[in-house]
Amino acid sequence: MSRSGAEAMTTLAAADASPAMLQDLVSAAFAAEASRFEGAVDEKARLCLVDFLACALEASPLPWSRQAAALAPEIEDGATIIGSAKHTSLEDAAFANGVAGHGLVREDMHAAAIAHLGVVVWPTLLGLAETRRIDGERLLRAAILGYEVGGRLGRAVMTPELARLYRPTGLVGPFAAALAGAVALDLDEATTCSALALAANTCGGLNEWPRHGADEMYFHPGFVARNALRALRLAQAGAWGSPSILEGPAGFFAAYGRTQAPERVQLFPEGPAEILTVFNKQVPACNFAQSACQAALAALRKSGLSPEDIAAVEVDTYEAALNYPGCTAQGPFSRPLQAKMSIAYGVAATLACGAIEEENYARLDDPGIARLIDGLSFREDEAFTRAFPARQAARVTLVSGDGHRFAHEMDDVAFADAELIEQRFLKAAGTVLGQAAASDILTRVRQLGGQADSSAIISQCGSVQGDNKTDD
Repeated sequence: MSRSGAEAMTTLAAADASPAMLQDLVSAAFAAEASRFEGAVDEKARLCLVDFLACALEASPLPWSRQAAALAPEIEDGATIIGSAKHTSLEDAAFANGVAGHGLVREDMHAAAIAHLGVVVWPTLLGLAETRRIDGERLLRAAILGYEVGGRLGRAVMTPELARLYRPTGLVGPFAAALAGAVALDLDEATTCSALALAANTCGGLNEWPRHGADEMYFHPGFVARNALRALRLAQAGAWGSPSILEGPAGFFAAYGRTQAPERVQLFPEGPAEILTVFNKQVPACNFAQSACQAALAALRKSGLSPEDIAAVEVDTYEAALNYPGCTAQGPFSRPLQAKMSIAYGVAATLACGAIEEENYARLDDPGIARLIDGLSFREDEAFTRAFPARQAARVTLVSGDGHRFAHEMDDVAFADAELIEQRFLKAAGTVLGQAAASDILTRVRQLGGQADSSAIISQCGSVQGDNKTDD
């Protein structure tokens, strides 16, 4: 007879009086006081949900979104694929929705973990919300705890060296998604520990794709969400995961970080909740290119130069930005994703176009952009490196043909605010779903804490056919 998760944890406790790191982490999450999830934290979680839905809806027609949706079998009364009329299994919907949420490269960002947590947490939770009644307060609590666990583990394990090899979202995302799902399902601690240990065995995602602008990146969060749901089901069925999966000799820290695990990964330390350190992007491009592009635009406006007047461009930034794969690439670029990862391309395109827009990344053969890239150089600013990840600073200096210099420094990246995020959602959702549905979903998210059932948010996100989406 197989042992249940609870029996296994009892056996472990008898053998070792000190709790494993995973058990300590889960216990801390379950013991978090209600005040942790109120005020600005609650507001930020709702904003991240709106941002995720906006990205997924806007990206639903893109090739990778269509590919993920096409693989899913049609199941009547199944789970919703965002932006699609098709319904499918819970795991297949979570996969497709994770891919779509990542499809613009505009997803939310946790800089210290170098990870995108929303694209794994929300597909997991929204899928579960269609399978059972989960009230809005529990859904928000689950999301906040998912961001917290993913962020804290990411802070503990991620280094520039590790991020050059492995995709951080693929490494810490399974913990974030599985913990969020366990809270939403109201699982006990022992079952939750097993679910997280099982999910840890699916950590992965290699960082070779930036060199080619290849598509693997888009699918990483889909794999995470799908695998997290399967891990939760296995744990509920009685599968037992390794209690020492984090700190063991072949555990998470040893295998990926090549380091000894810290004594403890503490949730909600004296600083703010991890979700409050997440920023929402203004621009659909790599996190590390954001502040440099913003500084370039400000320098251009300050200088009064035309793009043709710029003889050289100097970009000062921080170590993590210079070390992440693809970020210092200077071409040639054959795919838009290569350009979205490249700080050089982003800065040069901003200067050539006089704006930071999605359309910039479709001009891969623009000779004006290529000329500016050829005249661009990078330097590490040690003060900026010390300030990261709390701040993501950049300085861009434009040098004119007659030697005049015009510089602008950003002491941190400029975030997308609530107004911009909601506008983007209403535009994307209105296009795919119709304005009535868009307005209703946004109202439901704004009032999520008081909703007895959160399923209507996701169930309304599947596109309707033909003229049915009009609001006449």
